[in-house]
Amino acid sequence: MIQIVKPALEHLPSYRAALERGWSPDNVRLMTATREELAAIKKDPEAFLAGLDDPEAKGPPITLPDGSKVPRLPGFRRWIGDGEASGSIGLRWQPGTSALPPHVLGHIGYSVVPWKQRRGYATEALRLMLAEARAVGLDHVELTTDPDNPASGKVILANGGKLVRRFKKVAAYGDAESLLYRIDL
Repeated sequence: MIQIVKPALEHLPSYRAALERGWSPDNVRLMTATREELAAIKKDPEAFLAGLDDPEAKGPPITLPDGSKVPRLPGFRRWIGDGEASGSIGLRWQPGTSALPPHVLGHIGYSVVPWKQRRGYATEALRLMLAEARAVGLDHVELTTDPDNPASGKVILANGGKLVRRFKKVAAYGDAESLLYRIDL
């Protein structure tokens, strides 16, 4: 059974093993993010876990791909699992509004380990995360995908998403073309 769980010490060995196999929970920063997470887990596992749950945005600023820093938004991550780590899904938002700053590529981001892709993990994880988005007061969520990632678009469409438009990401992301989807909650 596919579920999303709050990151905890009991799940950490399986999550770390997925990172060590070369998976990245970050679709933008890829292996840089993997190396950072492995180092943080090694240094202080409890602090690493605590940093994944930040609904009050108390953590440090976020570093964008171009190296610029922006304020952290409230948010948290959940781990996708079926008895072992199968991926990660995160939610971020601005208090009091469903709008996002231009540098934020959606309310929800997810990544499934390669050896479990195309089995419905992302579709189910997104479905479960939509309930969490409602719980923080959002009336809709936006998600973005690259045009060359039709699998992610299918996940969003399967959860009631609608393609809103094509757009160019802000310069911090290299002005690359992207697709914006919306799911009304």
